[in-house]
Amino acid sequence: MAAKIYQRPKNAMSSGKARLDEWILEFEPAEARVPDPLMGWTGSGDTQVQVKLTFPDCDTAQDYARRHGIDAQVIPTPPRKLKLQAYADNFR
Repeated sequence: MAAKIYQRPKNAMSSGKARLDEWILEFEPAEARVPDPLMGWTGSGDTQVQVKLTFPDCDTAQDYARRHGIDAQVIPTPPRKLKLQAYADNFR
């Protein structure tokens, strides 16, 4: 089983920073999604894609993956860029 470990991204619809310190272990899809011929919904028989595990830090997530024999790839968190500007900058 392949998986990826990443830090939860900031929600673009909110300025809040809740739950940004959580790390997520998410399984990679084992088979392609195909459309259902009757309804047209896409799906697959792979139920591992529905599983998302949260951990307080990256080391705990890596330990879990190692103990359960999961081949996990850690995706580093990109640095946050602050765009500092004043309201007066809108009128220059």
